[in-house]
Amino acid sequence: MKTSWANLWKENKSFIFFLSLMFIFRSACADWNTVPTASMKPTIMEGDRIAVNKMAYDLRIPFTHVSLIKFGDPQRGDIAVFDSKVSDKRLVKRVIGVPGDAVTMINNELIINGTSIQYDKTPGNQDQIEHLFNTAHIVRISNPENHAFANFPTVIVPADQYLMMGDNRDVSADSRVIGFVPRDEFVGRSRAVVISLNYDNFYLPRADRFFKSL
Repeated sequence: MKTSWANLWKENKSFIFFLSLMFIFRSACADWNTVPTASMKPTIMEGDRIAVNKMAYDLRIPFTHVSLIKFGDPQRGDIAVFDSKVSDKRLVKRVIGVPGDAVTMINNELIINGTSIQYDKTPGNQDQIEHLFNTAHIVRISNPENHAFANFPTVIVPADQYLMMGDNRDVSADSRVIGFVPRDEFVGRSRAVVISLNYDNFYLPRADRFFKSL
């Protein structure tokens, strides 16, 4: 048995070394993440594979959440990937509130630190442009006033935690369900789609979404 393992290593050590480096790189530096749900529509579609910059906030020990070097903190408007202990899964949401922020939602419109966020209508009934300070993005709101997620009273974001929301506001199980997200659960930030497969059309590629900026 030992001889078999020795022969396997001798014959394939370059390939094994390459695979090891690749897994370390994907764990610590950059990877892509599949988005299986509609919680970030229309920004991110089901079937999108988004690029994840795992060094956007920290350099971590590979395969862990232990930070070696902190490069920065999540900012309002970032599309962030995090490993939620509450939901026991990896999630993709947008950063809405950072530590110390006072955040309120009234009829699906945000008020942050006493400033009412501006919303502009788009063609159709569901999508609006949300001007989250320096980040303008489209949010989808199917039921502006009567949905259970449309309102919440003022909350203060605690130290080292973040308020996260999906762009598809009526269907996203975000901080309105799972609570604030601890800083050490963040994996990285995404700013682009790599490839996209249409789940509703035999997984055919959506060429128009390849390398699309978010």
